[in-house]
Amino acid sequence: MTTKKSSSPIFIIGALFFVFGFVTWLNSVLIPYLKIACELSNFESYLVAFAFYIAYIVMALPSAWVLKKTGFKKGMAVGLVIMAVGALIFIPAALTRTYSLFLLGLFIQGTGLTVLQTASNPYITILGPAESAAKRISIMGICNKVAGAIAPILLGAVTLKDADGVTARIANMNLTEKALELDALAHKVILPYAAIITVLVILSVLVYFSTLPEIDTDQEDEEVALANSNKTSIMQFPHLLLGVLTLFLYVGVEVMAGDTVISYGSSQGIALSTAKFFTTYTLVSMILGYIIGILCIPKYFTQQTALKTSAILGVILSLVAIFTEGYVSVLFISLLGLANSLMWPAIWPLAIAGLGRFTKTGASLLIMGIAGGAIIPLFYGYLADIVNPQHAYWIMVPCYVFIWYYAVAGHKLKRA
Repeated sequence: MTTKKSSSPIFIIGALFFVFGFVTWLNSVLIPYLKIACELSNFESYLVAFAFYIAYIVMALPSAWVLKKTGFKKGMAVGLVIMAVGALIFIPAALTRTYSLFLLGLFIQGTGLTVLQTASNPYITILGPAESAAKRISIMGICNKVAGAIAPILLGAVTLKDADGVTARIANMNLTEKALELDALAHKVILPYAAIITVLVILSVLVYFSTLPEIDTDQEDEEVALANSNKTSIMQFPHLLLGVLTLFLYVGVEVMAGDTVISYGSSQGIALSTAKFFTTYTLVSMILGYIIGILCIPKYFTQQTALKTSAILGVILSLVAIFTEGYVSVLFISLLGLANSLMWPAIWPLAIAGLGRFTKTGASLLIMGIAGGAIIPLFYGYLADIVNPQHAYWIMVPCYVFIWYYAVAGHKLKRA
């Protein structure tokens, strides 16, 4: 599409990525918040991330089916409505302080995001030249992470206000007094989520009636049609399948960097009133990385080079965080945002290159890779309980090493 024709859709998709970021990065506050309000262990608290991200693997293929029936535009509107339903469940969950209801609400929000992501990521990737796809996705990433930087501050200001005081007070209360204190804490989440519901419903209506053009991915150019002439299954694209695994590992380490840093800061003796800002630092460093991508890809370096460099940086920052203490260690976990920033923009165009009529199904498989945000942080929470929160970060290192392999060789495997 021409620049003039594609600029308006970019604004609309940018608004959707803002919503992705805002809703997704609320989890970094919900984890320590629900750990207190629902009296959870580390492992139980990271079920927040599990319930949210597991929807991506459970609902990705149904999302591809929805998009084939509705097209990209109507599918995005449907996804926003589903997210609103998930946010609505938070209200009875807070009123009853029922952790399972919170998890159900998070799963439904994740389902709505699965539909949205399955539509919007391939849409923005193929909206212009393939070699500059990472640049367009980086612009979307800024929208996403600006929202993500704002979200934990806003929700934290409401839900984690005086959280250290609450923790200290309930330690000396009887069961009745403790229940009343924790009920009051749980109710704090109602007003923010009522506002989120309103915004999601309004945005779904705006998207449905927008001028967002439909893109037909079933039509292949001659080169792609010839390359895919003997292809009958998505499983015949090994570079895509390795891309799904790479995305799984990438999302896992990204979610770990953002969602564990508040609790990790607390484990290092830093007050929650201060630690609640650490996720914002992570997201600000990601925004810096996106700006570098916008300015430099493909003018100064390729998408593959960006991915290789980011993976190496991820290994270095992880090791420094493991072998230092206190604010320095926590700072290097936050700086992982810089290492993670260009991974999503680089992996997507490398993974869906040449899929042609298989693009929607390929995109749904990549969206399933987002389930790494469910599995890897949960494993981190388990290790944090049985070893310690700092040494649990060792699981990041092999993840970054595999991402480096995909950047160097994995994306080049074009034959089954």
